[in-house]
Parts: sequence; structure tokens; C-alpha cells
Amino acid sequence: MPIVTLTTDFGHKDYSVSVIKGALMQQISDITIIDISHEISPYNPSETAYILKNAFRSFPNGSIHIIGVESEWTPENVHLVMEFEEHYFICSDNGILSMIKEDFAATKIVEINIHGKIVSAFPVFDIFINVAAHIARNGKLEVIGKSVKEIKELTDIKPVINKDKNQILGSVIYIDNYGNLITSIKESLFHEIGKSRNFTIFARSVKFKKIFKSYSQAIDFNLPKGKREEDGKKIALFNSAGHLELAVYKSNPQTVGGAGSLFGLGYRDPVTVQFD
Repeated sequence: MPIVTLTTDFGHKDYSVSVIKGALMQQISDITIIDISHEISPYNPSETAYILKNAFRSFPNGSIHIIGVESEWTPENVHLVMEFEEHYFICSDNGILSMIKEDFAATKIVEINIHGKIVSAFPVFDIFINVAAHIARNGKLEVIGKSVKEIKELTDIKPVINKDKNQILGSVIYIDNYGNLITSIKESLFHEIGKSRNFTIFARSVKFKKIFKSYSQAIDFNLPKGKREEDGKKIALFNSAGHLELAVYKSNPQTVGGAGSLFGLGYRDPVTVQFD
């Protein structure tokens, strides 16, 4: 039973997602279609990569992942298929695939060349579905594309270490449903550079000097509820994906606001860790 996942910035207002699913069901028998997300911020490759790279390993090997973000073909944004860790990713060459595989080698990457004379404003429907169907039928990637060695990398979102190795300059790469800020700084890098030194995290005018293991660890439950300082409590922690996250305890962007609005930070804004 082929499994195809969809990750797009299409939203749910329009018909785009439904016609993709309908076309997939017509081309692939006994298909299982899973929506990873259709609420990606428009044209946001780093947000797409963050979500998908933390989701795809939960699916069985052989799963096919269609990525509909900034997918219109141009000479600088060609279409690719990447085989990586026994999964298949169909996407434009916009930096998403390089962020998914990070520093690991892909088994195979091909540039799709089955377009013919198709000029499409909806390549996920006109191109990516046909590619997914080919893979689901155990078709070889060489039939639908030519092998490539290099793909586009988005180097400007990678953390930078200063020459004295006492500072990590990262940035916000994702803002979750609670308004929490996910940064490009990973726990492994933090410990590698920090070497157990004291530190200060700078996020505009907000500072953090402690990293908690969970959201609730920041609350002293030994105190009476009225004295716990729960509302608006700022928290730094490493999330389940291993990224440094800046949060507000039980925040709600629709009411009291989230870390993004309360700290005055948005996508790609700088976050710095300074070690003593």
C-alpha cells in the first residue's frame, strides 16, 4: 500500500489540496494519503524543511513525500526527486532538500525531465503527481530524471560561530502554533561550543540565563498557585527536535500573545548565545 504525504503552503480555503488527492487516488491504487501540513507560511523553505525533517522518519520506508512550496519551475528552481534514508522527496530545488538531509549523503538525487512542453502554474498537480505514481509503481528514478550531484543550499540560516568560539549567532527558523520561537541553534552545537560554560541567550531585549528540560519545569509547583508566576513566564528549552526554543508558558497567540509577539521577534530574526 503506497504512502504519499503532502506538505504545502496551499492552505485549506482553495481547492488545490482536494484536486491533488483526487488525482493521486486515480493514479495510484490502494494509496494512503497523509497531510503533514498545508499551513506552511507562503514561500518559506526553512519552515517547510523543519516540519518535514522532523516528521518523515515516523513513516514507513518507501514513503513518498510531495512538497508543494515555491514549486513553480524556473531555470533557477528546477524540480528534483531525492532518495534519502529509503524515503522519496519530490520538490523544487529551493533549499528544502538540502536542509532535510543536512550533512548526510542522499542515496540518489535526480532532476526531473519529464515535463515535455508543459508550462504549468500548478506543477504539484501536473508534474509531481506523475512522478509519485511512477515511484509507487517501483519505477526507476533514472527514467524520469538525470542524476545531479549538487543542489541548492540555504547557508544564511545556518548558525555562525565567532572566531573566539564563545558565541553562537543563530536565527528564528519557525514559529509554532503556540507562538513559540524555534531557532537554528541545535542542542548538540550548544554543548559542543559551550563546554559547560555559563551563558546568556539574547533575543532582542529579552535575556535567558537558564535552559529548562520542559515547559513545566520552569514553574515552582511548591508555591501556592497565586504566587507561581505562571502567566507570561519566559522559557528557554531544547525541544523534542533538538532545537533551542524560546517560549512563554501556556501562551496563546490569539489571546495573550506568543513568544514571537511578546519578544518582538519574527522569522529569521537573530538569536545569540554568548558564553562566559
